[in-house]
Amino acid sequence: MSSRLYSLAVGNFALGTGMFVTAGLLPPISADLGVSRSAAGQLMTVFALAYAVLSPVLAALTARLSRKRLLLLALGVFVAGNALTALAPTYPLVLATRVLAAAGAAMFTPTASGVASALSAPERRGRALALVIGGLSVSSALGVPLGTWLGGAAGWRATLWMVTGLGVVGLAWVAASVPEVRIATSGRLKERFAPLAEGRVLAVLATQLLMFAAGFTAYTYIGSLFDLPLTAVLWAWGLGGVAGNQLGGRLTDVYGPRRMILIGLGASTVFLALIPVANLALPVALVWAFLWGALGWLVAPAQQFRTVAAVPDNVPIGLGLLSSAQYLGLFVAGLAGGVALDQYGRIGVTALSAALALTALLVTLATYRERAAAASPAAPAPQEAPVT
Repeated sequence: MSSRLYSLAVGNFALGTGMFVTAGLLPPISADLGVSRSAAGQLMTVFALAYAVLSPVLAALTARLSRKRLLLLALGVFVAGNALTALAPTYPLVLATRVLAAAGAAMFTPTASGVASALSAPERRGRALALVIGGLSVSSALGVPLGTWLGGAAGWRATLWMVTGLGVVGLAWVAASVPEVRIATSGRLKERFAPLAEGRVLAVLATQLLMFAAGFTAYTYIGSLFDLPLTAVLWAWGLGGVAGNQLGGRLTDVYGPRRMILIGLGASTVFLALIPVANLALPVALVWAFLWGALGWLVAPAQQFRTVAAVPDNVPIGLGLLSSAQYLGLFVAGLAGGVALDQYGRIGVTALSAALALTALLVTLATYRERAAAASPAAPAPQEAPVT
């Protein structure tokens, strides 16, 4: 399993680094392009919104492609988008190139998860999904701090060239290791949204949107929430995320997704409310950040497993909608968190993050019943065409 899936994790590592590193590059970007830091911060918001909107549309347009060919196309578009960002001379052109990079990411991540599901046995599906999506959590622990440091030392465009290089590595690895996979899926845009008529699917997407809105309201504006060395706090959060994501995959296989989701959401609510306590001293902040990252990322494999169980006959569409909900959450976090910060300061951001996490927990408790959670290791496998 791992020899085939590590390339997909590397692709997600490149995508995650390209998406999140702009938050650490706001000063050099704003200075170079002659815009405010808040305007520079919209690079992440534009990326997130473009991803959410384009994901179902591009999935419909590329439905007839083999999954391997689609993965290569996605990484090619992502590489081109980041290279153009590094070359773009003006702020409007930089924004436009972020949309192109987001289009590549919107095609890659849900497809990679679908391929991981297709290539793994049902009893190992949680671990397979955790491995592939783990590229995103590793990017927060390694790629983002490295890119932030490089941007300060050599300019923000050097960081974008680094992201471009990571994308090229992922493309080459996918080309060499991933087999041809065909998964039956509809090319009609209307049918991409058909699962939204099912209450169980809407419940999964609501949890995803609220969960990411809660976590990234704090993460996006974490520089305004702490008076301590930010790089150290982000490193601890990222390392916790890596541990939590991998542990979450194994625990999902053993205990089922519902228990992992409720534990992760409950713990995240508590840890977000404790941000003022974490800011008291660096050792406290490091422990807090590691545990927040670990318990928060614990949910990601379980949510993917839950989606596979909710739409076993249409896994690619389900995972695409899950990714769209995730990035809509990031979009909400950027806008709502900015308003909270402007109006109420760091207390407003902390309160909003914790309130969104609590809402996600309550919505999940109300909508995720034991009958739906019965799909743990015994969950029905997605119906796929043969792997060749």
